[in-house]
Amino acid sequence: MKNVHDVKWGFLAVSVLIALISFSWQVEAQQSVSSSISVVAYPAKGVAAGAAVGAIAGDTGKKEEDVVSISRAIFRKSGKLLVTKASTEIYKKLNIKSAAFHPLSGTISANGERSKTGHILILSAGTSDIPVAEEAAVTASFLGSRVETVYDVGVAGIHRLVSAKKALQSARAIIVVAGMEGALPSVVGGLVDKPLIAVPTSVGYGTSLGGLTALFAMLNSCVPGIAVMNIDNGFGAGCLAHKINRTSRI
Repeated sequence: MKNVHDVKWGFLAVSVLIALISFSWQVEAQQSVSSSISVVAYPAKGVAAGAAVGAIAGDTGKKEEDVVSISRAIFRKSGKLLVTKASTEIYKKLNIKSAAFHPLSGTISANGERSKTGHILILSAGTSDIPVAEEAAVTASFLGSRVETVYDVGVAGIHRLVSAKKALQSARAIIVVAGMEGALPSVVGGLVDKPLIAVPTSVGYGTSLGGLTALFAMLNSCVPGIAVMNIDNGFGAGCLAHKINRTSRI
């Protein structure tokens, strides 16, 4: 009976692995066709900044002309704009003089909050994770948070994390971005008592499964109280970190 039971679990494990690999291929194929685009409407006057951080969000496959049209309408009404997962083509078509394109993250910002408060620290495990980390940084800064970034401090060279000791101690919120096996958030979480936001990235190959391995590792972290974003969701991490930063009294 034990052998039969082991065989059943073996078949189940193989089936799950095949399903994950298939899903990963679908995700990668979809990402190669078009990017995900989020258009952020700034809150109307009298509405708290944290109450409507993302009023409009586009998804994969949204046409460039739709993004441009929506973005222009938002900018005309609020005078502020943040677009993520964008391209230089969208930036040029917007033709907004006050807008800036951030090539590392593929974000477009216009007239974000000038006054920066608090302290958000953003760490990336590797250089390939920087685009997602930068998306979080641009988002949080746009909303009015002071942001500090320390990149390429992953577990393959964990001694590099020592250079960020002062920032780790002073930050009100910490965002940790990692691909591959997604171990860095657990390491950082074991060193600090600050709110920690983990962001898995699709960086990796083979059994990284388009970021699923990093996502599962972060969700299963032994460190209690880690908030985990979806794969490559730097925007969401920046929004959450900003909300924490605004309400913190450290």
